[in-house]
Amino acid sequence: MRQKYIISQEGSQHDFKIREYAIIDKNLRNVASSLLRQEDYEFLCEETYSHAHIERSVSQGRDAVVDVLRTPNLFPIRPYVVKLAEQVMVLFDSAENESVELFFDDTDLVAS
Repeated sequence: MRQKYIISQEGSQHDFKIREYAIIDKNLRNVASSLLRQEDYEFLCEETYSHAHIERSVSQGRDAVVDVLRTPNLFPIRPYVVKLAEQVMVLFDSAENESVELFFDDTDLVAS
């Protein structure tokens, strides 16, 4: 499955939001990822994390951020959540970035 996550800081409190999207349409299975459009992705889930909660977890390291990001609604596999945590840490430390998109394709995990 091909997935996209959008991580952003929003609102006056700079809370973090992670939105999860995926390609569900079987007709798009053979379409190159580079040719997919935003409307090809289906919205799956959104989680909001307080800035203070992210700040505490960032100060404890990547594994603490991984633990915070995983919820009953948003529970990406380990390789994905590690990359999400790393990007949350980058976004947290950056004054310029407001959002970041991450793309994942499960076929990249399969060894040839």
